[in-house]
Amino acid sequence: MRVLVIGGDGYCGWATALHLSNRGYDVAILDSLVRRHWDLELCVETLTPIAPIKQRLQRWKDLTGKTIDLFIGDINNYSFLVDAMLQFQPDAIVHFGEQRSAPFSMIDREHAVMTQSNNVIGNLNLLYAMYEHFPNSHLVKLGTMGEYGTPNIDIEEGYITIEHNGRKDTLPYPKQPGSFYHLSKVHDSHNIHFACKIWGLRATDLNQGVVYGVLTDETGMDELLINRLDYDGVFGTALNRFCIQAAIGHPLTVYGKGGQTRGFLDIRDTVRCVELAIANPAEAGEFRVFNQFTELFSIGDLAAMVQKASASLGLKTEIDHLENPRVEKEEHYFNAKNTNLLSLGLQPHFLSDSLLDSLLNFAMKYRHRVDEQEILPKVKWKG
Repeated sequence: MRVLVIGGDGYCGWATALHLSNRGYDVAILDSLVRRHWDLELCVETLTPIAPIKQRLQRWKDLTGKTIDLFIGDINNYSFLVDAMLQFQPDAIVHFGEQRSAPFSMIDREHAVMTQSNNVIGNLNLLYAMYEHFPNSHLVKLGTMGEYGTPNIDIEEGYITIEHNGRKDTLPYPKQPGSFYHLSKVHDSHNIHFACKIWGLRATDLNQGVVYGVLTDETGMDELLINRLDYDGVFGTALNRFCIQAAIGHPLTVYGKGGQTRGFLDIRDTVRCVELAIANPAEAGEFRVFNQFTELFSIGDLAAMVQKASASLGLKTEIDHLENPRVEKEEHYFNAKNTNLLSLGLQPHFLSDSLLDSLLNFAMKYRHRVDEQEILPKVKWKG
């Protein structure tokens, strides 16, 4: 099977491309490399050193004998996208190629507009390319659990059955996104759902939780294949930030009370979830939604886990509570379903088993690369 990984130079995309190649799929990466440009714009660097994309792919070929094709360009350029797809002839398209940071989308008007135009238009171009040239291909699209927000009822997988005034229907689950980035993902989901309905396309929307970890079987083969570990206040996650803070003796900075609860999964489970979706495609006209996470944690839980794990390395850490720069509920009900991928055979990794190997040891190894000026939040939802 031929799989095109859009955004294959990024965190999830790189690990997925290598995993699928290692599993015998014919893989191509399509990427504009704009993620590297955003690092330059923000004057930040991933903790782990990332080699140029062509050097990474050459090292992969040297180690495994497997070639991953590369198309460098922007999917907002429709003619480029179609030409690349016609050249590669994908059976499945994995779409990671979007601006994925909520804080980035909230910097100012320019970044909000760029996020939504990049994400929504690029996704819509892809849907038209599939409709006009590859109607039988399967789209596996990275969504986010952040589309749902924090409702006071259980979160189902994409759809909810409602009875109202004596009538019953199954409808898309209500969305309460928390940033202009999350809103772009909601727009994507609606556009994909509509395209499947009118054109008979097949698509799987992976509403992913927060991903952690550097290591997969493939990215651990060689330092030139290493994956990103972002910790800055724009692209870094709370868990990454806590691990870097522990490594350099900085207090762990919890936003607000720390009761914000989200879904989490190991990067090794991300690549396996994508593979399971590809191997078990949606039917023609079907828009499936899988909630892609393995565990639920509050921010306070994560800080406590990092504090305990870092103590085993001889690190003494404290926990500080900062004013929350975001507009969000800090204490709330959160119970989300995630049975679809488990039923397809996902065998999860758990944070308690991988916190040291996947994060803290890397934080210690590369702590000389930490820029302490980038650890604290700089973007506020209200100016």
